[in-house]
Amino acid sequence: MAKHDESRRKFLVGTAIGAGAAAGAALAPQALAPQALAKTAEHHHGAQVAANEASGHAAMAPMGGGHGAFFNDDDSRTVAAFAERLMPGAPGKPGATDAGVLNYIDLALAGAYADQQDFYRRGLTQLDAHCRAAHGKPFRSLAAAQQDEVIDALQHGKSTAFTWPTAQAFFNTVRRHTLEGMFADPIYGGNKDFAGWQLVGFPGAQMMFTEQDMLSKEAFTREPIVGLQSRLKGKKT
Repeated sequence: MAKHDESRRKFLVGTAIGAGAAAGAALAPQALAPQALAKTAEHHHGAQVAANEASGHAAMAPMGGGHGAFFNDDDSRTVAAFAERLMPGAPGKPGATDAGVLNYIDLALAGAYADQQDFYRRGLTQLDAHCRAAHGKPFRSLAAAQQDEVIDALQHGKSTAFTWPTAQAFFNTVRRHTLEGMFADPIYGGNKDFAGWQLVGFPGAQMMFTEQDMLSKEAFTREPIVGLQSRLKGKKT
């Protein structure tokens, strides 16, 4: 993994707060030992409640194709590429693509976030206008280094192609939704195979932690109960 990618990953994991985020600045991307779980349980519970509220309490089953509820093919590739540069994957460290962030955003825009559809349409159009003017290609066709350059320009509002939404507003929204897709419960269409939770060592909802669990210094590896419920619903449909 490039040094730039590793730095971005550490920053986003460290600031993964708000709806769907199950990580705090004190968490490192390794599994937590049970002794640390009690100290973070209240924070994680609040994050899960926030995720539920942000998604309108509407359970959204993942789509097999990964997109199609709102995005067309070109926009899907653009959003997937943008999210992956925000949260790049590496061997043993899942990124946005691994976690199905595209699917999460696509489903959210077709449901709980439907009021942001025009925001995304206009933002993606302006993004490609900026990329064509600066690099002669749409965002999805640029090399990773060029995509990073574009993202940096948006983050700092250095793009004349954006009017509404502004470049910074578009960047901030996609980043927030990327974090939600990484760390929300899988029932909302992201965090595939608990990729985000595994990244930060979040154990998900558990019926209980035994005394042996709490005294153990080994990483906690039992699967989240909430995630298992999501799997069962997927099998029944």
